[in-house]
Amino acid sequence: MDIAWLRRFGGVAQKEPEGGVRLVCFPHAGGAASSYVPLSRLLSPAVDVLAVQYPGRQDRHRERPIESVTRLAELVADALDTVDDRPYAFFGHSMGAVVAYETARTLSARSAPGPLRLFLSGRAAPEPRPQDADRMTSDADVIAAIRMLGGTGVGVLDDPELMEMALPALRADYRAIGSYAWEPGPPLDCPITALVGDADPVAPVARVAAWSGFTDADSDLRVFPGGHFYLDGRTEEIGDVITAALGVRV
Repeated sequence: MDIAWLRRFGGVAQKEPEGGVRLVCFPHAGGAASSYVPLSRLLSPAVDVLAVQYPGRQDRHRERPIESVTRLAELVADALDTVDDRPYAFFGHSMGAVVAYETARTLSARSAPGPLRLFLSGRAAPEPRPQDADRMTSDADVIAAIRMLGGTGVGVLDDPELMEMALPALRADYRAIGSYAWEPGPPLDCPITALVGDADPVAPVARVAAWSGFTDADSDLRVFPGGHFYLDGRTEEIGDVITAALGVRV
């Protein structure tokens, strides 16, 4: 396993479980692998949860963050080449949903085994991007966006020292989102489960439901009460969606 890119939080020893399905989790903008600790502990050892650690945060804070969704996807796909070939699925929230989708596309283009299912949370399905689309150009823009989205990490905004550490990754992630230009291509062949909060200000339910058009397989939509970070405090509910879809008993 590529320990630079992938983290396992399932148990004290963090050992790789034998057999079973694997779930690769992709964090939101500014997020880190540790955001998936609660889900990992809930699902392990029945599900081997691996969380992606993007450069520029936590134990990778000295590395330069990556400002491209597709480049992130390519590098994650490379890292996944270092793990065994057991069946796996992807779960991504917000920016992580797009990185998960693009990683699945990258693997398909390489004729590599694809995921059993994509769980795409808190992100509208991609649309062709106009050339003059607005992009966030200042720290103030990024901070305003984070405040608007809310979530349990919003308190970091009021701590100057924490913000100084967090801003490089946040800037890079929002530049990655702002510069992401979806390229139409063949639909995936794995099922998609789209998840969203009913009051999400940036991912309307109808546009999240449009992920169904990005696969030739089945798809479903799960709507929860709440905003962009509807999943905060809903670990067991999200776990139930995942295990039911994958046919796993925890």
